[in-house]
Amino acid sequence: MTTDESVLRQIQNFIINGDNESLNKLVRKQLKKGMSASNILYDGMIPAMDHIGTEFKFNRIFIPEVLLSARAMNDGLILLEPHLSQRRSALRHRILIGTIHGDMHDIGKNLVAIMLKGAGFEILDLGFNVPVETYIEKMREYQPEIVCLSSLLTTAMPGMKTVIDEMEQNGIRQKIKVLVGGAPVSQRFADNIGADGYADDAIQAVDLAKNLLKI
Repeated sequence: MTTDESVLRQIQNFIINGDNESLNKLVRKQLKKGMSASNILYDGMIPAMDHIGTEFKFNRIFIPEVLLSARAMNDGLILLEPHLSQRRSALRHRILIGTIHGDMHDIGKNLVAIMLKGAGFEILDLGFNVPVETYIEKMREYQPEIVCLSSLLTTAMPGMKTVIDEMEQNGIRQKIKVLVGGAPVSQRFADNIGADGYADDAIQAVDLAKNLLKI
């Protein structure tokens, strides 16, 4: 095994074990030594999150372990971001994500955003309580391929259809896929409002995004 392969294996193990402190130290060290940020991300961190997704899917690990790995992944991404932004590709798949207007909850949305980043997507996170006008404005500016709408409150859920209706009226609906999720959301609700898909958790959201974009 080469030195680089050994380092990448360590990166993967630190993420799988949720050891963000050790991961941060190793990533900083390797960046100083000249290892490329893209190599660390695509050959080290992303395969680790793919492993986490598979383990979760087959009930070999559970939400607490996923959260620990996601936290480590997010910390690593923060370190890599300045280096990756210098070489960001226009071909990279973009996703816009936010919690719908009237809902202040964002823990689930944040986990989905982290897992999507970990899968190699470029993410613009609008936060929570996002007005429909902001969604439309950012869709025009950012030009995502997918927009993810989250809600934990049944009272805010109708806002998802409002966003889709506004996308139709602004002529951008056909260009952008819409995924919805959140505790009270269901596949039936997604179908009724004309969304392109529904994900029950962050792992499913990643799989669904990949399937929709055929990657």
